Amino acid sequence: MADARIFRDLISDHDRHRELLEKIGETQGDSAERRELFEELRKELQAHAAAEEESLYATMLADPELRDDARHSVSEHKEIDDFLGELFEADMSSSGWLVKFKDMRHRYLHHIDEEEEDMFPAAAKGLSSEQEAQIAKVFEQRKPRELENAQDELPGDARE
Repeated sequence: MADARIFRDLISDHDRHRELLEKIGETQGDSAERRELFEELRKELQAHAAAEEESLYATMLADPELRDDARHSVSEHKEIDDFLGELFEADMSSSGWLVKFKDMRHRYLHHIDEEEEDMFPAAAKGLSSEQEAQIAKVFEQRKPRELENAQDELPGDARE
């Protein structure tokens, strides 16, 4: 699994997300830095989730052995997107924003740890190297397009 490009791509994204979460957690109040970092994180998480669902999860959903893991992760993506929507609409200077952010950060870190420790190894066992290569190709093509889409698509209920 460690050599599979798709998993390297996803873990690389996760590492970037961890950095952004850490930096946002160090900001205070409704600052330009917090706004910029949060906007970068929001777009990155939306694009990552969409591309991951369209590549890896779509393949996993077709495999009865992997389907439950994929469904679980898709539901966690929705939960994180809802958090992002609430944070997007909340007053960044309020203490409630930081509390909500810390809750979202905790949930997201749990999600990516679970993916990296449990789901990716399980998927790697069930996927051929050809499938992994195809999934990586789909992810790498979708991610830039999803980043563009995230420019205009708001998270959570703000989408409706």
